Amino acid sequence: MPATPHLLPTTVVGSYPQPDWLVDRAVLAKNVVPRVRMKQIWRVPEDALEQAQDDATLIAIRDMERAGIDIITDGEMRRESYSNRFALALDGVDVDTPAEVMGRAGKMTMVPRIVGPIRRREPVEVRDIRFLRANTDRQVKITLPGPFTLAMQAKDEHYGDEEAVAMAYAEAVAEEARDLKAAGADIIQLDEPWLQARPEQAKRYGVKAINRALQGVPGPTIVHLCFGYAAIVTEKPSGYSFLPQLADSIADQISIEAAQPKLDLGILKDLSNKTIMLGVLDLGTPEVETAETVAARIRAGLKYLPAERLVPAPDCGMKYMPRERAFGKLKALADGAAIVRRELAG
Repeated sequence: MPATPHLLPTTVVGSYPQPDWLVDRAVLAKNVVPRVRMKQIWRVPEDALEQAQDDATLIAIRDMERAGIDIITDGEMRRESYSNRFALALDGVDVDTPAEVMGRAGKMTMVPRIVGPIRRREPVEVRDIRFLRANTDRQVKITLPGPFTLAMQAKDEHYGDEEAVAMAYAEAVAEEARDLKAAGADIIQLDEPWLQARPEQAKRYGVKAINRALQGVPGPTIVHLCFGYAAIVTEKPSGYSFLPQLADSIADQISIEAAQPKLDLGILKDLSNKTIMLGVLDLGTPEVETAETVAARIRAGLKYLPAERLVPAPDCGMKYMPRERAFGKLKALADGAAIVRRELAG
């Protein structure tokens, strides 16, 4: 693993804006985050799509490097959503005749139906991480949808038990995560936004499913939870309905959204055994933060955490943002973290 060069290493949550020549952003914006296939977002013919996605991935890598980000991803250029690339590649899932369920935002959403045992038939993102690893010398992270969120984004017609569904997904995620580490991933992140949306179920078996998904996966590992993309969820609560419970997870880091919802950072005391990936970029505002604004948000986190356990990041993924704005915000993130590092060095 490449060494992290300094305290307060900066990173991204996962996604970066896909180029307009790759996806139809108008189609992307007018639909809810897809749980089933949404092939109509791609502007490139299927026989040229993989090469186009590779080219877009190189753009994302270089933008993150130019902005000064320390731990980068592939920008999730190959994904229609953060979760459906993995979710729809599993056995036991019927993607051709989806069901309809209530989504996080209170809208009916098309989701896959679980019609048999959930199993991973083959690696899904291994080529993605190999491509990323071959094209940068920085630390690299790859994201997977977490098992609890996967269970909430499907209609169970096989198991008859919510926890059993989550644990079946956890087995598939664990297999993928171990292969991703072997293929060159420095860090594995599980995206679990539905922990916040369904706190009662999460309190019963959310941590159990996460721990199973991360069992045998070398660290560092991260669990990310948020209130949803800023482009879709504009009004956000100032506190999490599920967060302290993650102190009992085996994940090394917890990634939280803090800038847009103006989160009371006192809650970080409940996660005193974890490194915190702290959201210090508000993705709900078109203005690009100044480096000093970012520095102030980092300093606020340092009131509750030592610098060794703080990783500055955006609140959430940047998929729905204009690329110029996303790049500007990442540059402010890197510059703001540099300001605080200099202060810590005296």
